[in-house]
Order: sequence, then C-alpha cells, then structure tokens
Amino acid sequence: MEERVLELKAEILKALAQPTRMKILECLRDGEKCICEIVPAIHGEQSNISRHISLMQKTHLVSTRKEGVRVMVKVSDPNVFEILDSIGLLLKKQIMETGKLAQQLK
Repeated sequence: MEERVLELKAEILKALAQPTRMKILECLRDGEKCICEIVPAIHGEQSNISRHISLMQKTHLVSTRKEGVRVMVKVSDPNVFEILDSIGLLLKKQIMETGKLAQQLK
C-alpha cells in the first residue's frame, strides 16, 4: 500500500483515539448539533470541545457551518460509526474472552 495512504489512515485513527472526540462523535450519531448542545451533553468546556472539533475537521471526520451565532457540527460521513461500532464489537469480544480465561484460572 502506498505510504501516503497509510499515513492518512493513521491520521484518521489518531483523530478517533481520544475519549472526548469519541464522545463528540457519539453525540452526533443522531445528527447535526450546535456546539452549545454538545458541551452539556458530554460535560465538557466549550473551548476544549471547539479545539477537538477543529482537529476532527482537519481529518474530515466532521464539518461545521454557521447558523447565525450558532456553530453547527455534523459528521462528514456516517461510515465513521461503522468504525466505532466495530471497535465496540472487538472490545466486547475481548472482554468475553478475558472473562473465559479468568474462569479457567479459578
């Protein structure tokens, strides 16, 4: 695979690999929201959340638009939720396997 493609994939995964950014994405699962709605939903600070949104814009995970004084945020491509769901399934499987191992040790 071309080196640049691998670098771009890594950038997307790095953008996803942060709990606040994952919370923002999960908050947007139901559709576009104003930053003013995201802040209380994930119990964050507006400046911090805006910084995370800006970083996710750079990797094209989210896009923003102005609506008067409100900044609206939406997921650029809903396929990102397939990635998050796949990670959730992987984690669930790992937890189940670890639980089986722990029972075998008893």
